[in-house]
Amino acid sequence: MATRKVTFSFDTEAHDFAVRAANRAGMSLSAWMSRAARREAVRTGVGPAPEGTELDAAFAGDELELAAVEEELRAAG
Repeated sequence: MATRKVTFSFDTEAHDFAVRAANRAGMSLSAWMSRAARREAVRTGVGPAPEGTELDAAFAGDELELAAVEEELRAAG
């Protein structure tokens, strides 16, 4: 998959959560953020993940992971 180098600004807490989540997943922060952005775009209706595609497979089982992260964010306030 092609990549593009970009610069983003995050609040400190969001960055800390992302770093911890990437480490827990055994991924680089860039790879984790790319995956999270794709997941959120699909979740919010920007475009469906067509069934049987690589993107669809990438999201398999992510619902539990997403729920755990959302719970952690809610607990942090």
